[in-house]
Order: sequence, then structure tokens, then C-alpha cells
Amino acid sequence: MPLLDRPLSRRLLLGLASSAMLGVVRMGNAAESPRVATLDWAILETLLAIGANVVAATELRQFRDVAVTPALPPSVIDLGLRGTPNLELLRDARPDLIFNSNFYSWADDRMRLIAPVESHAVYQQGQSPYALSETMTLAIGDRLGLASGSGLVETCRQKLDAFGAVLAKGDHRPILPVNLGDARHFRVFGSDSMFGEVIARTGLENAWRDATSYSATAPVGIEALANMPDAWIVLIPPHPADAYAELQRSALWNALSPIRAGRVLLLGSINPYGALPAAMRFADLLTEGLSHAWNK
Repeated sequence: MPLLDRPLSRRLLLGLASSAMLGVVRMGNAAESPRVATLDWAILETLLAIGANVVAATELRQFRDVAVTPALPPSVIDLGLRGTPNLELLRDARPDLIFNSNFYSWADDRMRLIAPVESHAVYQQGQSPYALSETMTLAIGDRLGLASGSGLVETCRQKLDAFGAVLAKGDHRPILPVNLGDARHFRVFGSDSMFGEVIARTGLENAWRDATSYSATAPVGIEALANMPDAWIVLIPPHPADAYAELQRSALWNALSPIRAGRVLLLGSINPYGALPAAMRFADLLTEGLSHAWNK
């Protein structure tokens, strides 16, 4: 199965809408905006997407591998692990402002000795991560004087509407977004996840109807997939090394109805706890993959 990790094809883009409908995010002039830093990847991808002047962030090599987009400028200083950031490097980066999230609030007091800290939350129990991402994007754009914040929000809304029009022409089967833990277990993203919200906002149905715990449920045994014979199984990396190759050799996996029918998509890597840029990457790859499969 090919890995779906490419921009939307010209054919699909033309089928979605005109460029005016899709909208254009106008990037701010990063060199003229405040120097900013963050420990949180959802905030980092948002800052990059709106053209903020990012000077420091965490785990940049892994961010490039997992989130993939937006592109990360080589000038950004890597602060090390999100759980144990190097505050000396943060001080050397000379940020004017540090954006943090509820995940890393323990570092707020220490970072305030370096620069003012503003906190935003995208993932909170019982709340919509997509709506919170919009709120965060607008607030950060306004704080930095970048109109591209509101531009990103509007573009994402228009793209999801356009993708929904394309996906409405498909087979109307439910979608099961999963990430492999190993060849026998996976975690599944429910309605309270960013992936689940994209599925719902494009008019699709999530095949996972049970409750999820804080966006995803794990570990779930591969045998549970037998209870969803009509679904499209959507595999979202990153996966452990060789997990997918081993899975393909599994008799149980190959006996599943979706696998026998060819209803499985392997997408490119996406940040599972990202913000609007991650939502758009998932929407792009899912729409491209399903459209290609339906038109074979």
C-alpha cells in the first residue's frame, strides 16, 4: 500500500474549488514581529503557519518527522526535550514572549524569569480541540499583530467545507482513524480528537462509537476491528519500527473485511495532538486518499 504523504493533486484541487474559495493565508512579516518561543508542538505549528518569528522550541528533529508541516526554519534553536527543556538555551534565544500550554504549565514560573509567558490550551477534557485551536490561533495572531491568524482560521473553515463537498460524493462508509502501538494493538481517535473533529466537520462518520479517554483510547486489540466490517481503516503514523510490516503478515489482519476489500489507507505522519495545521494536513491526506480509492 502506498504511503499517502503528498499535497493534493491538481485534479482534486480543481475539483474542490477556486483559489478564491479555498482562501489564502497571508503571512506576516516574521522579521518585524516579536521573537517568540514555545515548548508545545500545537502552538509551534500554529506560530509557524501564521509566519511568527519563532526563535526557540523543543524536540525539533522529532517535530520535523512527526508533524512534517509547517516547515521549520533552520534558525530555530532546539531546546531539547519538552519535559526537560534547556532554559539556558531559551535565555540565549532572547525571546520577547513565550507561549506555553496547560501540558507544560509547571515550567511557567521558571520561564517568566526569561520573558513573559502566555498560556493557551487546545486539549482539555470535554472541550472541542478544533474550536480551542481556532480561539488560540486568533488570540496569538492578535497578540503578535499578525492578520494571518484570522486568515488561517478562515482558510481552514473554507477548506473543510470544500473537502466535505468532495467527500459527500463517496461511498459514505465510516472512517476509523488509528495509530499502531505494535502489530497487535492500536490506539483509536474518537470524536473528541482533532482527527475525529475533522471527520465530523467534513460530513463523514467515525466508526469508533465507544467512549475515548482524552482524545484517544489505547491499547485496543487488533481483533476489535472485526466489529467494524464496513469501515475504512485509516492508519496514521508515526508507528513503531516494523509494526506495519509485521501487521501485514498477520493472519488476523488479513482476514478482516476492510483489508480483504482494500479499504485501508496509510497516511503520512501527522501530529496527533496538533492544532489547525495538523487538522488541515489530516484533511488533505484523507481527502486525497479516499478520492483516489473511490476513483480507481
